[in-house]
Amino acid sequence: MSTASIGVGRSGPVTYVLGSVRTFGRLIRMTTRSSAIAVAEIATGRFPLRESLVQGWFFVSVSLWPAILISIPMGVVIAVQIGSVASNVGANSMAGAVGGMGVMQQIAPLATALLVGGAGGSAIASDLGARTIRDEIDALRTMGIDPHQRLVAPRLVAMSVVAPALSVLVILMSILSSFAVAALGQGVAPGSYWLSFGSFASITDLMICLGKAVVFGFVVAAIACHRGLEAKGGPKGVADSVNAAVVLGILACVVINLALTQLTMMFVPIRFL
Repeated sequence: MSTASIGVGRSGPVTYVLGSVRTFGRLIRMTTRSSAIAVAEIATGRFPLRESLVQGWFFVSVSLWPAILISIPMGVVIAVQIGSVASNVGANSMAGAVGGMGVMQQIAPLATALLVGGAGGSAIASDLGARTIRDEIDALRTMGIDPHQRLVAPRLVAMSVVAPALSVLVILMSILSSFAVAALGQGVAPGSYWLSFGSFASITDLMICLGKAVVFGFVVAAIACHRGLEAKGGPKGVADSVNAAVVLGILACVVINLALTQLTMMFVPIRFL
């Protein structure tokens, strides 16, 4: 029996699995090396802060309005759905509690993952992918400039800072829109809304949200940088790297969110008072 018939040939499933493992290994190696470089350069004061600020401002510019536009409908939908259920059981005053339990720990981080994965991740992959197919990355290496140090590390730091800021914006807009619908459209007393919100929301929930956002931003930036640096095949290769960066980044964030949620439920139980 030939090796091709059992999937060890050029296009067999074993080849795809081995290729995926190698790709994942290169991703881990790039991420570890770039993170170590960023930490070392921040500690020694040699970090390219200007590049990181430019990238961070670019991420904010492409994600700010989408964050606002996606958070307002989410807050309205939450208010409508929860308001309907709460009115049926006579608990309209508990409408604000959903903001403390759902928006801060789950909805805001996942919305941030979608934003940074769709807007920021695609921008990183397209930029580095275009540089790669134009041989700019090889030119940097020829000149003795490390692309991980010059290009990857600033983007990892910038995305890790921008993501939690976006999550705070999502929380703010979602809660305000939910409050407006509950107070103006469902007859919920403003005082009872904020009282129930304060009874369930806590600094711990905010810290969990910010921690998740940092992880999601870092993961999305790492995947996007890796896919961009490995782009090949001309403009089509850049498009493929952007598509892969968005899909893999969001998928990775969803899986990581599941793991982080399980850990949070184990060590930080829900507070009811």
